[in-house]
Amino acid sequence: MPSLNKVMIIGNLGDEPTMRFTPSGSPVTTFSVAVNRKYTQDGESHEDTEWFNIVAWNKQAESCNQYLSKGQQVYVEGRLHTRSWDGQDGQKKYRTEVIANQVLFLGGKRKEEEEEAEYDPNDIPF
Repeated sequence: MPSLNKVMIIGNLGDEPTMRFTPSGSPVTTFSVAVNRKYTQDGESHEDTEWFNIVAWNKQAESCNQYLSKGQQVYVEGRLHTRSWDGQDGQKKYRTEVIANQVLFLGGKRKEEEEEAEYDPNDIPF
């Protein structure tokens, strides 16, 4: 019987990406993405935010770390993965993550580009 594990989200980065390396030297970058959902209930508008933990590997991890910044809009396609470990308190801990197959940078500039772009009144094109 066939099975499917696929996630597609569009949202905004909630924090700066964090890159680290595995003991074998593979780069891995993690970041969170906020996805907003608007709906109407009893005639009132509401908005909920769902947070997703994203994990990107290898070349994609390097690109995400270099080009993404907090607040930037992204499209992420991947699969859900839940991992578990024993916490310091002895309790079993769980974390569900999206393992990214594809990350597209949709909007906004990189943080460095925003800092470099300064207003110059002499740049008016007429």
